Amino acid sequence: MTALDAALDALFADSNIARDAVYIAEGGAPRLVRVVSRRADEVTSFGEARLWSETTRVDLRVAEVPEPRPGDRIEIDGEAFLIQGEPVRDRERLVWTVDLRPA
Repeated sequence: MTALDAALDALFADSNIARDAVYIAEGGAPRLVRVVSRRADEVTSFGEARLWSETTRVDLRVAEVPEPRPGDRIEIDGEAFLIQGEPVRDRERLVWTVDLRPA
């Protein structure tokens, strides 16, 4: 295990940063995973206007979710979300960042 792997394990194990969620691949069985919430808001420019929109993003470990796809479901604290758009993997290929929308 590399130092980066150990740091990532610590990050996802930390109850102040990550939390439990249920991941359900389309047509698959539910499984418990850990997620790190980003919940970053987006500001998009449109001509002279700047539009603010709430977004829900989470990070998933590739080791737990090797191939997330649009339409897969994630349940966090009783709220259900669907993955929208293509998931993006980090440079080290250890973490997926996914955009979610309410189910």
